[in-house]
Amino acid sequence: MKRVLITAGANGIGLVMAQAFAAQGHRVWVTDVDAAMIAALPPGMRGSLVDASLEPGMELLFAEIAEQWGGLDVLCANAGIKGPTAAIEDMDLAAWHQCLAVNLDGAMLAAKHAARLMKPAGKGVMIFTSSTSGLYGTPFRAPYVAAKWGVIGLMKTVAMELGPFGIRANAICPGSVNGPRIDRVIDAEAEAKGMTADAVRQGYASGTALKQLSEPEDVANLALYLASDGARMIAGQALAVDGMTYNVDP
Repeated sequence: MKRVLITAGANGIGLVMAQAFAAQGHRVWVTDVDAAMIAALPPGMRGSLVDASLEPGMELLFAEIAEQWGGLDVLCANAGIKGPTAAIEDMDLAAWHQCLAVNLDGAMLAAKHAARLMKPAGKGVMIFTSSTSGLYGTPFRAPYVAAKWGVIGLMKTVAMELGPFGIRANAICPGSVNGPRIDRVIDAEAEAKGMTADAVRQGYASGTALKQLSEPEDVANLALYLASDGARMIAGQALAVDGMTYNVDP
């Protein structure tokens, strides 16, 4: 039984990850900024109201984990927001900073404080949620793309630093995943491009080899594998869950 922390784990992909780990008998602790979703967590799952991009709250969180659990085996640094959808010449700097703060600063803070628990134990797994936007570019999504590329660079550096201490780090790169979040992304892109939402959604699917969007469970299944002993020699990898994207702007 592993001790698992998932940031932004009370809804969306994070919640599906949390449920998947709990179903395998692991102890699960999630954070979120939505108090209602924290309150609605399944019995036996711990939750804390924490903004992953703010260090004071993250520092208190990890202190509580150390006190209550005595350590941490698996970190899923999953917190993220879609950020603004706009042409680069219209990009708002404050919105840019907010997107990078949650997606990239949040990942760094989670890794920083998890490392302080994992290094003395000589073992651990860190799983970062990036995106296929961290592997390619995506028009009108400059802040999100920059942040998710940054997450992969962060992960590879963390894997190098912490590998000698028995700690593995990898990144999951979801493509378009069915759910409310991708609906908001599609609506924003449709408005920016002057298209219908249905046309954008169809384009997302047609730009993959498997001609369909992924499900949250597909992402959770990869997280389970990366956290398992079966993945003991997998480190420093950015693994896409996207049905093979070959046209990022169909």
